[in-house]
Amino acid sequence: MLGGALSLTVNDAMAKYLTQSYPVGQVMAVRGLSILILLITCLFLMDNLKALKIRSWKGHLLRAGTMTGSTFLFITGLSFLPIADAISIAFVAPILTTILGIVILKETVSWQRWTAIIIGFCGVIIIVQPTSDAFKIAALAPLGAAAFGAARDVVTRAISVSENSISILFSSMLMITIAGFITYPLGWHAVKLDHVWIFIASSLLVGLAQYLMIEAFRLGEVAIISPFKYSSLIWAILIGLLIWNDLPSKYVVLGAIILIVSGIYLLRNESNKEDDDR
Repeated sequence: MLGGALSLTVNDAMAKYLTQSYPVGQVMAVRGLSILILLITCLFLMDNLKALKIRSWKGHLLRAGTMTGSTFLFITGLSFLPIADAISIAFVAPILTTILGIVILKETVSWQRWTAIIIGFCGVIIIVQPTSDAFKIAALAPLGAAAFGAARDVVTRAISVSENSISILFSSMLMITIAGFITYPLGWHAVKLDHVWIFIASSLLVGLAQYLMIEAFRLGEVAIISPFKYSSLIWAILIGLLIWNDLPSKYVVLGAIILIVSGIYLLRNESNKEDDDR
């Protein structure tokens, strides 16, 4: 998960850089197509195309759909916000995962978990500052991405029992690529030669990150693994400072800390709850 978080954060920085020259849909399409070509080439050379076999089409479609929504909204947010701000807002995902469990799975939630949820949303409000002049409508994009990301993680855990990581990665990247190409009529730009290597590197990193995270969820418990995602904030702050000279405000840092603490509590609480049920 640590490797996946680092890979994904560097990839996010590349995606943000590319959106300064290309529409979000084009970034999704070109990057997705590159990943698919690299993945199929590697599987062909390894004589392992059977790894693409799908057993649960419904599960793959659900996972791919949530991944596509999360990708589009998050890259959109990155194009308008500092990378650390976008990632901090997306930390609301574990809280949304808990709420999904309440609404969809009809789970019973203790007052302690409700308190953590409320505190977590206070963290979001501190970051977004909806009533201040600093509020940006673009902050809603990472929030939407977090909602889709929470659903994606739930689906990933559910289908990883019967599906392998390669097929899950392939189906998700395929839908993201198709969704990106659908935006072609809205206007794309010719890819500059010096940006080709960035697209390729970004493709390798996003593919690596998704594979590592899928494997992490397959091999370990969500409550133990998910907190390591928060290491991405450290990388985001460093990258934002080095490339764009961006430093997160005190409100972003405070809100992110609140979100991290409440998110980890919810994940640990869920783990303890599962142990008690056994």
